[in-house]
Amino acid sequence: MAFRLSAAFALLCGLAAGVAASSAEDRQIVLATTTATQESGLLDYLLPIFRDKTGIEVTVIARRADEVLDGARRGEVDVVLMHARPQEEKFVADGFGAKRFDVMYNDYVLIGPRSDPAGVKGKDIATALKAIEAKGAPFVTRGDRSGAHAAELALWIVAGIDIASAKGAWYREAGKGMAAALDAARAAKAYVLSDRGSWISFKERGDLDIVVEGDKRLLNQYGVMLVNPEKFPNVKEELAQAFIDWLISPEGQAVIAAYKVDGQQLFFPNADKSGG
Repeated sequence: MAFRLSAAFALLCGLAAGVAASSAEDRQIVLATTTATQESGLLDYLLPIFRDKTGIEVTVIARRADEVLDGARRGEVDVVLMHARPQEEKFVADGFGAKRFDVMYNDYVLIGPRSDPAGVKGKDIATALKAIEAKGAPFVTRGDRSGAHAAELALWIVAGIDIASAKGAWYREAGKGMAAALDAARAAKAYVLSDRGSWISFKERGDLDIVVEGDKRLLNQYGVMLVNPEKFPNVKEELAQAFIDWLISPEGQAVIAAYKVDGQQLFFPNADKSGG
């Protein structure tokens, strides 16, 4: 009789554990984001606050921009947070995203050696890129189809330079994340375009410093999108929308604004609650 009671109790405990595990799993969503967002440390700061408030656990997959959207187009994630607006808007227009909301922004900065061999410090970004190309000064590109890489390529166009034709030994591909590109620029005493958040978070700067900043063309806008549940029924719409709603709420925006590294604010909230 005692054995039967013990067995029954063990079975009940197992069922309860199974229900709890299932319940916890049901309160999880998958967020796809870019490597720069993850490397900034923002999500390590922000997501535990969201979890403690809502009980929703967010699993993060950090990839370059094209891989983020490729995975979302296959319905592998619930939410996308990135900074490549033209690609984001196409993602929604093609029916893969339900809606896009502005969340926050920072900006890109041109980093270079303090010796500034191309003489670009304080110039606007187009003039700076023209001078770098004309002098053949070392320049590191991410070269990885990330959001930062797309922004860099767009800026070469703004500067009137066909970088595919103009590049030579001076134009060097890192092929990895922003931290790797910054590290390659440090080692080569080269210029590199970085989002400000990654630059602030980057510790081993060596001789590198900001040489160009403040140009309005260097704005780096972040957007968040729910993966379309009508196309992918596996998307956890209610939980994912709760995350989006919190991110663009006054509370979520205040959390974003409060995140700092070495006393410097990395992101500036500017949520568009109507979507766009």
